[in-house]
Amino acid sequence: MRTLGVEVDGRLVISNRAHLVLPYHRDLDVFSETQRGSRKIGTTSRGIGPAYEDKVGRRGIRVGDLGDPSPAVPLADLVRDNVEARNRLIGTANMDWRKVLDQLIAAWERLRPFVRDVSLYLAEARRDGRSTLYEGAQGTLLDIDHGTYPYVTASNATVGGVCTGLGVGPSAIDGVMGVVKAYTTRVGDGPMPTELRDAMGERLRTTGNEFGAVTGRPRRCGWFDAVVARYAVRVNGISALALTKLDVLDGFDEIRICTGYRVGATRIDEIPAELGILSQCEPVYERMPGWSTRTSGISDDRALPPETIAYVRRLEELTGVPAVILSTGPGRDETIIRSDTAAAQWFRRA
Repeated sequence: MRTLGVEVDGRLVISNRAHLVLPYHRDLDVFSETQRGSRKIGTTSRGIGPAYEDKVGRRGIRVGDLGDPSPAVPLADLVRDNVEARNRLIGTANMDWRKVLDQLIAAWERLRPFVRDVSLYLAEARRDGRSTLYEGAQGTLLDIDHGTYPYVTASNATVGGVCTGLGVGPSAIDGVMGVVKAYTTRVGDGPMPTELRDAMGERLRTTGNEFGAVTGRPRRCGWFDAVVARYAVRVNGISALALTKLDVLDGFDEIRICTGYRVGATRIDEIPAELGILSQCEPVYERMPGWSTRTSGISDDRALPPETIAYVRRLEELTGVPAVILSTGPGRDETIIRSDTAAAQWFRRA
């Protein structure tokens, strides 16, 4: 970060309880995906899953372990055992555990000034009356417990991950804002009922620059799935939405919203937990008129086309929560804080 001109001293805090993703985790991730063949999950191959496996298996290495002078299990033993397990499983191109240990020792010297008890740090901030914003990564359907298992990440990407990951209690969360796009995207494999495998989907992908931030993989794109959005609202306790990328829908003659699924002759309005059933779901669409007026860069919701406002209001009706933030582009000046009372009340409450 310093090479980019960003000063981190006094601003960056690293939890002493955070588990490390190490070189052997990446190798195991790639190996596991290769072994699955056509049944691959579609991971980023960065080692996240194997690192969580070590965490649950009680053989993980945490940031604080690097500086512990008298651990119950010496750091060298942990590294040696984990690397040798990797070598036995993969069987080729053996890794030298001593080099991994040396890397960790060197890393500790750089990380030491930033490491502290994050749970305590946040508790002190709340005690002092400071506002705290918690940000989650990925999304509800990638949550290990509540997502489209097994096509999920290894962690809890829903709001509960704030409590378990940071060590704060539920009462420390005053409001939950869900970030959703004006259409639906997904990276990796797994069922996606509204996916558009045609020119329309390619248009959304190209216009929205829908490529994975980590891997660069093209995202799968489709119409807004209100079934997924309602589910996310429920399991996260979402009370407001930030609706992004409205401008990507500029110029569409017609816009569709998935309001439910159909499996055979049966309509369902909730996401089934069973992967086989979800894979058979066909979207039930509601059609709305698009807009030809350019919304890109608009920073006042009163300047939006009537069709855009109607679309936003319909999404609010289907999800049951207000969209208090609208985005019409990637810039800070292209973010709209809604002027209506619902938005103002939400921000006062949170």
